[in-house]
Amino acid sequence: MFSLSTHSAIDEIPAADWNRLAGPDAPFLRHEFLAAQERHGCVGPTLGWVPQHLALRDPAGALVAVAPCYLKSNSYGEFVFDWAWADAYARAGRRYYPKLVVASPYTPATGGRILTGDTPRRAEYAAALIRGASQVAEGLGVSSLHWLFTSEEETDWAVGQGLMRRLGCQFHWHNAGYGSFDDLLGAFSAAKRKGVRRERRRVAEAGIGFRQLCGGEVSPAEWALFHRLYCDTFDKRGGIPTLSLGFFQEIARTLGEQVLLVLAYQGSEPIAAAFNLVGSRSLYGRHWGCVADYHSLHFEACYYQGLEFCIARGLERFEPGAQGEHKISRGFLPTPTWSAHWIADPGFRRGIEHFLKLETEGMTDYLAEMRTHSPYRADAQPGTTSGAKSGGARTSGD
Repeated sequence: MFSLSTHSAIDEIPAADWNRLAGPDAPFLRHEFLAAQERHGCVGPTLGWVPQHLALRDPAGALVAVAPCYLKSNSYGEFVFDWAWADAYARAGRRYYPKLVVASPYTPATGGRILTGDTPRRAEYAAALIRGASQVAEGLGVSSLHWLFTSEEETDWAVGQGLMRRLGCQFHWHNAGYGSFDDLLGAFSAAKRKGVRRERRRVAEAGIGFRQLCGGEVSPAEWALFHRLYCDTFDKRGGIPTLSLGFFQEIARTLGEQVLLVLAYQGSEPIAAAFNLVGSRSLYGRHWGCVADYHSLHFEACYYQGLEFCIARGLERFEPGAQGEHKISRGFLPTPTWSAHWIADPGFRRGIEHFLKLETEGMTDYLAEMRTHSPYRADAQPGTTSGAKSGGARTSGD
């Protein structure tokens, strides 16, 4: 019989054991990344992310699955928006918070949330972990449990355990074996190819050059500059810059080659920076900042530099972050994302289930419409992940 424990600090679970289960393609799920957030005040009661990490052990006591889990007192930094659900609870005189969330904080990137390593018993461990997490939620008396940015396989498993599926959309790039950036543009229609070249030319004509630095290559002064720009970006948009300078400096040291900072210079002066995470197959664009507005610099620093990096490294895909229809014309195609949800109250569950059915129908239509705007020639469409499932919020009894 499996046993499930919760942990108020990730350091309660040995880093080697956690990373063995997390795998190499999602740096934002590695022990080093999550531990740095805890050590440098990026999560905790003040910010509404209280660690409740899940650890599943087999009858012999061996650790077979883990999941990053948090008790949440708000919905900030999740990117699967449930503010309307919280509002409905409030209008009914009920409390939506606290809730439980299985996620990597502030990271809208698809990947495994049920971390089991490479094992033929993955589905068995996943079922036990999902059941156990729902029991933890019931024991804590929270309103709900949310698995965010799960893989399609994990979402299917969660639905099989009675959770509700939610469909979303992001814009991802998929490598079709391009040998160079020019090869990539060769797959575009003439008009879209011309537009990308115009943007890159404008940046070059402004005298802006770039350096791509992995974590250990970035100097303390460069990290300080990036962090100032990162904070400025959030301040301008009315957000909260939750990631501290110490966090970035620590993961630069502990994750090393899995951290990529793109620095933009005008002459000898650094003017912008884009922060990325590098997996074994994927690149994840996360944050950026700039000292002033420069025409097309955001596209170059956040997209085109990353695309060149992926092509040079042979990476399979590039997730440049949440939202952004403007990404389509630059090579990023609409791609379904998923989450899975458990709601304690039967009445609210029925209401949310109805909402998700309608939302899924709309999101399915949106994905189809966005695909018609692909910049790729009809004979050069790159492969994407499988299409959205129909049927919306389903349970094991459907």
